[in-house]
Amino acid sequence: MTSSEESVRLAAGDVELTVHPQNGCRIASLRVGGTELLRQGEKYGAFPMVPWCGRTRDGRFRNGDLVHRLPLNAPPHAIHGTGRDTAWRTAAAGKSDAAFTYDLAEPWPYAGRVTQTFTLTDDALTVALGVETAETSFPAQAGWHPWFLRNIGGEDVRIAFTPEWQEERGDDHLPTGRRIPPEPGPWDDCFGMPAGVDVTLTWPEQLELTVASRTPWVVVYDEQDEAVCVEPQSGPPDGLNTHPRLVTLVDPLEIATTWTWRRLGGGAPEAAL
Repeated sequence: MTSSEESVRLAAGDVELTVHPQNGCRIASLRVGGTELLRQGEKYGAFPMVPWCGRTRDGRFRNGDLVHRLPLNAPPHAIHGTGRDTAWRTAAAGKSDAAFTYDLAEPWPYAGRVTQTFTLTDDALTVALGVETAETSFPAQAGWHPWFLRNIGGEDVRIAFTPEWQEERGDDHLPTGRRIPPEPGPWDDCFGMPAGVDVTLTWPEQLELTVASRTPWVVVYDEQDEAVCVEPQSGPPDGLNTHPRLVTLVDPLEIATTWTWRRLGGGAPEAAL
């Protein structure tokens, strides 16, 4: 493990993970055998979505009789939470595991703490998020937004998954509340997988990576040329309003995802294998 104010690097075998706690505690880099899997740049990598995921309609959500307003950072909606725009504190960092925290603050209207942990092996990465309240109960969401490179050498990545349903997407990019049979991509859509998220990314003759989580919700986004996104999250977009998960003093919100990979034979670049 190496660390500085700007980055924490974990390693296991020939796998390297770099986290930038000062830039939203995002994964800045995941290299397997020297091959980078994530799109590079300060807005990319893989960032946590917390205390809400995706878009919140008109930046408004309700907690009982109280209506709260969030900044419209994706007008007319609020998007992806505050965690990605916050400097996190490094709570612990070892050779292949680390933990980070930040305290919820404005513009989020409730006090609490978010914890993110990373555990790396030579064939898997497990990331977990926890949201705790300091006093008052509130609805929250948590999840991740990884930007996997579309191409790491050779053919473009292929996405395989078998959702039970797709949330119908309205013109405002939010679910209409109607569940429909899954449709072919391209996607910027939320899917239901009641048995848990299980999505496989295959870069032919290079690498196969599976994104798994016990949560039944995943957003898949593949409308950009550079990267594709597979986003496990604790509820659908606008879930603060449509599927509120209440965080209480005795019941924090906890979610985890595990990415596992295996290398494929064939024409992979020498650096990757």
